[in-house]
Amino acid sequence: MGFLMERMSSFNRSVSFKQRASSVGSPRISRKTWVSKLFHVLIIIGSLVSFLLAVGCGYLYVLPNLTYAFHDHKDRFSDFDDASNTCDLFDGNWVLDDSYPLYNASECPFVEQGFNCLGNGRMDEDYLKWRWKPKNCQLLRVNARVVLERLRNKRVVFVGDSMSRTQWESLICLLMTGLEDKRNVYEVNGNNITKQIRFLGVRFGDFNFTIEFYRSVFLVQHNWAPKHVLKRVRSTLKLDKLDDISNEWIDSDVLIFNSGQWWVPEKLFGVGCYFQVDNSVKLGMSIADAFGTALQTWASWVDNMINPNKTRVFFRTFEPSHWRNLTHRQCNVTKLPLEEIEGKDFSPFSDSVFRVVKNMMVPVTVVHITPMSAYRSDAHLGTWDCSHWCLPGVPDTWNEIVISYLLGNFDPASECQQNKVRLL
Repeated sequence: MGFLMERMSSFNRSVSFKQRASSVGSPRISRKTWVSKLFHVLIIIGSLVSFLLAVGCGYLYVLPNLTYAFHDHKDRFSDFDDASNTCDLFDGNWVLDDSYPLYNASECPFVEQGFNCLGNGRMDEDYLKWRWKPKNCQLLRVNARVVLERLRNKRVVFVGDSMSRTQWESLICLLMTGLEDKRNVYEVNGNNITKQIRFLGVRFGDFNFTIEFYRSVFLVQHNWAPKHVLKRVRSTLKLDKLDDISNEWIDSDVLIFNSGQWWVPEKLFGVGCYFQVDNSVKLGMSIADAFGTALQTWASWVDNMINPNKTRVFFRTFEPSHWRNLTHRQCNVTKLPLEEIEGKDFSPFSDSVFRVVKNMMVPVTVVHITPMSAYRSDAHLGTWDCSHWCLPGVPDTWNEIVISYLLGNFDPASECQQNKVRLL
């Protein structure tokens, strides 16, 4: 623009001089002067138009790229306060993926025979091909070798009921796919997997780490009934005392809890088991209140006994089942996942976990698998068992999520970036 102003000033000075000269010159000189003036005007107008076109084109080119760069930066480094960008690993849907399953149960010696549905004669394989896909982020596929390296010299501990044991089996099988030589993977005491054994530990000798399971279905102590109580009381859960094997859980690097399946009338009151706090038996206490009290005891233990600088703590929420008739033990096993979950995504046990965890001092990651598992009526063992799951199957997804938290193995911006590329 300074160049144009200088040209315009020079032009004005030139015209003023020529006007003075024309007042004393001949008509031929005047005609040549006007032709020259017109020529200069056309040059200036052309220069101005060219300049404006250049600026306009630059604006059209640069601004969209700056806008894209800004949004690209925002998508990748957002603090996720914006709900539209929040990476909620538990909000999503099941999609078919022919690259699944993650392992062959028949090649993994740590899968209970009853959980190997395909090996037990199940005819369809559709239930093996479903992958969990969160809405606003991508779960990256587990690289077993990378996980093995990250767990070198570590100790992973599962605490809970048989569903916790199934997840324990799943993780072992998943990680064994990263080994060429599997002979150095073994149960530390030479034990076979059974339903009643309280401790199982599988060691990955080449990486010097163990994956352990401790059977603690209630998390709190289960004892014989105290003296001088009603005859119907055969045993009690001491809601203010954590399980007496809890000291075994402390020195771990990853600690994963679950509970809920045993907190039902037939496994409590039906066998004469009631609740106790201090020396008082609480005959009128509801299961929901008792579970909440037990969780408070668990939370206090974690806050006082666990070093968060060493141990990453998880609590997996309640696993829904799909009984059609629980009295007659009839399970509604479908060929495909459900389209409508009819309230099975809700559990008071899961809600209690969230209420307790939010007030804890030690950080606890809640692995909220209730809604995602509610869709998978196709993945249970059979019409006789609607509580447990086939392996490979739904428990593998629970472990994929735990691994994603441990490794940061998900990309909250990937879906946004893919959509942006398609739009451009």
